[in-house]
Amino acid sequence: MAENLNGTVALVTGASSGIGEATALALAAAGANVAVAARRRDRLESLAEKIRSHGVKALVLEADITQDADATSVVTKTVAEFGRLDTVVNNAGVMLLGPIAGADPAEWKRMVDLNVNALLHVSLAALPHLVKAAGSEPRRVADLINISSTAGRVARAMSGVYNLTKFGIGAFSESLRQEVTKKHVRVALVEPGATSTELVAQNRQEIQDSIRARFSDMERLEAEDIANAIAYIVTQPRRVAVNEILIRPTEQEY
Repeated sequence: MAENLNGTVALVTGASSGIGEATALALAAAGANVAVAARRRDRLESLAEKIRSHGVKALVLEADITQDADATSVVTKTVAEFGRLDTVVNNAGVMLLGPIAGADPAEWKRMVDLNVNALLHVSLAALPHLVKAAGSEPRRVADLINISSTAGRVARAMSGVYNLTKFGIGAFSESLRQEVTKKHVRVALVEPGATSTELVAQNRQEIQDSIRARFSDMERLEAEDIANAIAYIVTQPRRVAVNEILIRPTEQEY
């Protein structure tokens, strides 16, 4: 049976929309106090009100976690406000597709900075607090969830650097899992397939048109579907570690 998160604290990055927003609300519904980090403060403030409607506390953290100092500060500010950190969801990410030949290296850098480096720095800052939480009540276990993608399993043309970042997250997550599992810090990798979020809209128009055409006849996942999976992971008993969940729309073949 799923356990509640009463008395625990969660931090969600990339929380101003999509999977991050839905996850913050799901964790709040399970009883966690939630810190939400992103660049768009207005959206975070609106989300915080929804979080508080569940009878828990919310902390708004306006930050650009591609900056190392910001990636560290979202963790330190969460702990300073709530006194602990039990759950981290590394959700912030960007998907900029296109051919490798003739690519804009600035797009590559943007993906590596957010999808990889920001995740690394948030995780590094969070680990001592997660270990401490895992050794104390109320649950004596802590969770680090990294959001990857089916692109972390299947490489495709026009997706080379995005694939690189998501394959890398998978390798990092498994290595870290082996390092901290004896300390009851559970590391989970969540790999969504095609999901209705703002990721597509971050691309150039011709790429947007191509992606939408590719999935035009498919019922895509909703952000809440992924949030439900994350809530499932973190509400398992201490003895249960769900290390990887791959979630595709029923109609998605790869």
